[in-house]
Amino acid sequence: MYFEKPGKDNTVPTLKAAAERGQALGLDEIVLASTTGATAYQALDLCPDFKITAVTYHCGFREPFQSVLPDDVRRDLTAKGVQVVAATHALSGVERGLSKKHPGLYPVVLMADTLKLFGQGTKVAVEVAVMAADAGTLSGKDIIAVGGSSHGADAALVVKPAHAARIFELKIRELICKPRHF
Repeated sequence: MYFEKPGKDNTVPTLKAAAERGQALGLDEIVLASTTGATAYQALDLCPDFKITAVTYHCGFREPFQSVLPDDVRRDLTAKGVQVVAATHALSGVERGLSKKHPGLYPVVLMADTLKLFGQGTKVAVEVAVMAADAGTLSGKDIIAVGGSSHGADAALVVKPAHAARIFELKIRELICKPRHF
């Protein structure tokens, strides 16, 4: 499925398509990016048969020592069975800090930019799969990975996840949906 443009208007159709494809394949894990919790809440309604992992920004992403996802939202999502992971971006992290101080070409940033050839949401879906794997929330079986281009979700993939230290063992098995123009 292709959307004409990226954005949060695609969240519901992305989650519906992800759930439908995941069920058809017999998958039971979905990992998604969620900054405010909104996408995770929508997934609770639209993906009820899945173990949901919501990945959000690491503490200090916007302000030092401050979480982006409100604590009350984290507690509520956790109480509803969502595993919430706040972690450093797998495809930038330390390299972003290095490149700000010492400009140059860095392999992980190059990898992220290469994935963005498929759109920001596709890169984010891969990234949150790695972050969730590193956090220990996944079984190692194929999953549905969902990302977005700013707010909401607009890309979904079937992924064989891997840890950051084994990034080239990650496999993008299928592209379920993504924006056509980005």
